[in-house]
Amino acid sequence: MGKKKKIKHFFDFSLMSTIIFVTGFGLLLMYSASGYSAQNSMNDAMYFLKRQAIFAVGGVVFMLLVSFIDYHLYAKFSAIIFAAACFLQVATLGIGVASHGSARWLSLGGMRFQPSEVTKVAVIIMLSTLITKKIYHMDEWKTIFQVAAVGVLPGVFIAISNLSTAMIILGITFFMIWISSKKVVPFVAVGAAGTAVYIFAYPVARLLQRLNILQEYQLTRIFAWKDPSSYADETFQTLQGLYAIGSGGIFGKGLGESVQKFLMPEAQNDMIFTIICEELGLFGAVSIILIYAFIIYRLYDDARNARDLFGSMLTIGIMCHVALQVILNIAVATNTIPNTGVTLPFISYGGTSLFILMAEMGIALSVSRQIRLET
Repeated sequence: MGKKKKIKHFFDFSLMSTIIFVTGFGLLLMYSASGYSAQNSMNDAMYFLKRQAIFAVGGVVFMLLVSFIDYHLYAKFSAIIFAAACFLQVATLGIGVASHGSARWLSLGGMRFQPSEVTKVAVIIMLSTLITKKIYHMDEWKTIFQVAAVGVLPGVFIAISNLSTAMIILGITFFMIWISSKKVVPFVAVGAAGTAVYIFAYPVARLLQRLNILQEYQLTRIFAWKDPSSYADETFQTLQGLYAIGSGGIFGKGLGESVQKFLMPEAQNDMIFTIICEELGLFGAVSIILIYAFIIYRLYDDARNARDLFGSMLTIGIMCHVALQVILNIAVATNTIPNTGVTLPFISYGGTSLFILMAEMGIALSVSRQIRLET
C-alpha cells in the first residue's frame, strides 16, 4: 500500500512580512516628507508620523485578526456590507466634512474617515459573491451587466466628488468581470476606447464639460495636465514633483535631504513618490516598485491556488485594487495622467486608506490560510 498523503495548510508569511516591512519603511519615508510642514503647521515635526503610526500598528493587528476569520463568512453578509457602504457614501452628501474642496469625509467620534475606501472593499466582496454564484452564466450579457452594476453604480456616484476612487472601483469591476468571463473582444474594445479617451483627453473633456458631467476643478486638472506651464498655479504641486524626480539622479540626495518638500504642499500625501525619487533616486524608486510587484505576485499566486472560486475572486479583487492604486499614484506623480489624488499604498499619509488596505491584506491572508498542500 502506498503512503497516505498528508494535508497541510499554507499561510503566506512572505506576503505578511512584506506588508509589515513596506508599512514600517513607509513610516520612515512619510516622516522624512512631512517633518518640515508638520513643524510649521502643528509645531510638532512628528505630528503626522505619530498619527500614521497609530493606524499602522492598529492596522497590522487588525490584519492578523482578520486573517483568522473564515473568508466564506463575507459571502453570507456581502449584501449587508455592500448596503452599509452605499449608505455611508450617500450620507456624505448630507453630513460630509469638506476638505480640499470636496466633501469626502464623515466624522465619527472626533475621527474622520472616507466612506469611499470602505466602498472599495464592499464592491470586491459583492462582486466575488455574485461571480461565484453566476460563474456558469458569466458569458451571457445579461449576467455581465447585472454583475457590473455592483461596481458601476457606486463608481459613478462617487465620481461626483472623488474621481480617483471612482476610477479604481470601475477598474476593479472591469478586471474581475474580464477574468471571470470567456469573452475577450468586448473587453479589448473597452480597453481600446479607454486608450483613445486618454490620447484625446482634451476634446473629450470639452465634450463632458458641455454635458455638465465634469466639475470645473476636474476640468482644470485635465487642461493643466496637458499644458502645465500655462496653469502654473494649478500645477504647482505637479511641477515641484517633477523637479524632485529630476533632481534625484541615480541614488538620490539621501534620506531626509529633499529640497522640494519645503515647497510642495502636503508632500506626505499623494506626491510622496516624488520625494522618494529625490531622496533615494532611481534606485530607491525602482526598489519600491519591485516591492509592490512582489506583493502583487504573491496575491496572484494565492488567488491561483485558492481553495475555491470565491477565495480566488476575493484575492483577485484585492490584487487589482493594489495594482491600480500603485499605477495611478506613480502616473500622477510623473504627470502621465492628470492629478487625481490617489495615495501610494502603505506609504502615503492617510489613516482610512491604510487601515482598509490592511483589512484587505487580512482577507487575502485568510484565503491563503485555507490553501491545502499535499505532502
